[in-house]
Amino acid sequence: MKNVWILTEERPKKDVVRSLIQMLASRINKPLFIDLIRIVPEVKHGEFTFRYIVLGCSANWIDSVYIRTVSGTTSFVDFLVYYQNEEPTNLDLPLFVVEETKTSDSESRNTGVYQRATKFVFIEKVYQGIEKYMLYAGDQGEESNVTDTNQFGTNCFLTLGVKFIGKNLQDIFNPFTSIEDLIEFKNNMRRPPAGNVPIDVLKISDSLITISGRLVKSGSLSNDPNIGALSLISATLRKLGFLGQIIIVKHGLSQEMLKGRNKFIRICNLYKLELEGLQIPESPNITTYWYYEKSSEKLVTIFLHLMLEEFSNAISIYENHAGCERGYFYKPEGLYLAVKKYTNRELYKSGDKTAIYALPDLVIKYSDTKEIYNIEGEKAENVLKGIIQIEGFKAFETDYIKKYYPNYLVLRTVVLYVV
Repeated sequence: MKNVWILTEERPKKDVVRSLIQMLASRINKPLFIDLIRIVPEVKHGEFTFRYIVLGCSANWIDSVYIRTVSGTTSFVDFLVYYQNEEPTNLDLPLFVVEETKTSDSESRNTGVYQRATKFVFIEKVYQGIEKYMLYAGDQGEESNVTDTNQFGTNCFLTLGVKFIGKNLQDIFNPFTSIEDLIEFKNNMRRPPAGNVPIDVLKISDSLITISGRLVKSGSLSNDPNIGALSLISATLRKLGFLGQIIIVKHGLSQEMLKGRNKFIRICNLYKLELEGLQIPESPNITTYWYYEKSSEKLVTIFLHLMLEEFSNAISIYENHAGCERGYFYKPEGLYLAVKKYTNRELYKSGDKTAIYALPDLVIKYSDTKEIYNIEGEKAENVLKGIIQIEGFKAFETDYIKKYYPNYLVLRTVVLYVV
């Protein structure tokens, strides 16, 4: 018997934890019985150990299932899964890694595929040959019309050896068989609106391929969808055996925008990519891929979230734990919607940086008392900062909470912790 260790930056969700343990059982071909999953804190001598214990699993090969909150040093996947006795260190090799998504084609043509691509491209260089999974969770339903972006990105992932759980891989999804196969598919896709730089892949010669794509956003190298797309395409070309130059063109960058610690610059170094007209700076070596988190404000809001979920009748209707995936806002009937980033996009783009939603870390609902709590997490030493932040929740409360829960009393609160 050994322990199962799940390391994550995210708030662990019961359905996802169940899937991870089932994936592990399948991976090592062992029997498993899972009843009602519960996630509870491990407490020793009256203190939280920063570990959670998963209850409800029964197997003669599992001692305990632990969850630890970590932070990645760069482009970190959602979950690392280990099967070993001792608590993992950076020197230990996980059995597999998992990226979780709820995003569907209908919500975003880019987010579900490209914005998560960088993580898989990067981790292949951290843990070479590691088993990689994309886990589709949530209840968004089956996509009836698959976009060519979804199909292309999924085919790239399959070429890189990523396995899919919870997504119906129809006959249209297949790994690319050659460089020419990838290029033909990409360049036959629907073109972007006039004025946008298309992502075109051109084989200039047997030793040179160019990929066009704008990487500038707000005056820096931060266009995440395109960073993901260009990283994914480049890594797939390397996987298909292309050893020549890969040059990124029409990127819109300047030399001063290139920083060695930027995730795309790291990928350029790792996969030997070039940026037209610019010099790629060296990236510092990564000595650790992750570390155990003991100072982030998300520790207290995740702890509170899990405790309320297990030991009260409170229901979370929104979560935005620091550094975690932004959750959906749940309406009374159980349907969810994505929270907009801006209260007024045009105003924000014109320079008014106040035209953006200030978001709480956690929103919980008590149906019996008709109360909703907007919660901000902070270290005790930053209590005044937290109080100032909750004053900014008015727009979110007006446009979301009061719109869908007009008969509830809305309260703002700061939850504190001391390390």
